[in-house]
Amino acid sequence: MNEELVARLKANPRYHELVRKRSRLGWSLTAIMLVIYYGYVLLIAFDKELLATKMGSGVMTWGMPIGLFVIVFTIAITGFYVRHANDSYDKLTEQIKREVA
Repeated sequence: MNEELVARLKANPRYHELVRKRSRLGWSLTAIMLVIYYGYVLLIAFDKELLATKMGSGVMTWGMPIGLFVIVFTIAITGFYVRHANDSYDKLTEQIKREVA
């Protein structure tokens, strides 16, 4: 990439806005996901009895829906990020391209 183009890009305030917004959202979602995932792992490690407790008179235990929640939450948070990136970051990237080029 041309050094002059890189310098103009780094000097653009919209570029700094894009980096700041993307980083803030990425780290926030990462922290939420880590809390959910490691919370589940810690629950497995320290309260197996809760996860092994049956729900009603059937064979399903509390561990099954909680584990399913972790999987569905992972998919949902990924979908949220992709949708947000497509709506917000792509528009900002196009504005930056027009201004810098």
